Amino acid sequence: MSPFLRLVGRDLRLALRQGGDAAMVVGFFVLTVVLFPFGVGPEPELLQRIAAGIVWVTALLAALLSLERLFQSDYEDGSLEVMALLPLPLEAQVLAKCLAHWLVTGLPLTLTAPLLGLLLHLDTAGYPALIASMAIGTPILSLLGAVGAALTLGARKGGVLLSLLVLPLYIPVLIFGVAAIEAEIGGFGARPHLLLLAAFLVLAVGMVPFAAAAALRQALE
Repeated sequence: MSPFLRLVGRDLRLALRQGGDAAMVVGFFVLTVVLFPFGVGPEPELLQRIAAGIVWVTALLAALLSLERLFQSDYEDGSLEVMALLPLPLEAQVLAKCLAHWLVTGLPLTLTAPLLGLLLHLDTAGYPALIASMAIGTPILSLLGAVGAALTLGARKGGVLLSLLVLPLYIPVLIFGVAAIEAEIGGFGARPHLLLLAAFLVLAVGMVPFAAAAALRQALE
């Protein structure tokens, strides 16, 4: 585990040293949600009805912003070739980079979401489901995004291609994330939807590192 944790620490230090990705993601998340009341109207009833969807859709789009750089900087400066020669399997390195990406982007989104829920007059009964669904769902966004980032590595206009590849994969996470909040507000309980999200997370942790590592090896050839 020591090489794994060192790689996570390295990516965290680089992200904190640059500081741009986390600030950009959270800034986009906050500003986009703030703009919605201006676009659809300030009526509390309307905002309350669509609050869960607004928060989740905006979080999903915000998560896309930093995905292109997940492997890009290491690819450009040659670090990725060195990492491929390390004793730590490339699959484990992908998982470490996904964990670091989530700590820099997904965790701030999860912590910010309840504050934006207040702005959108989200029903108080939905806050536990909002936090739980974001805590489970945002790691899935980082993991699925890693596959897209690896597949588009070195491609021209990779950001556009990455969005086209990843957005369809994000749809189930969006559906069950919103459904968990609305079910909790409706009194039906969010547990089934959260369990499905947890199942998606387990599958992503088991499958994504192998798919992304295969794409990285192809990019290095």
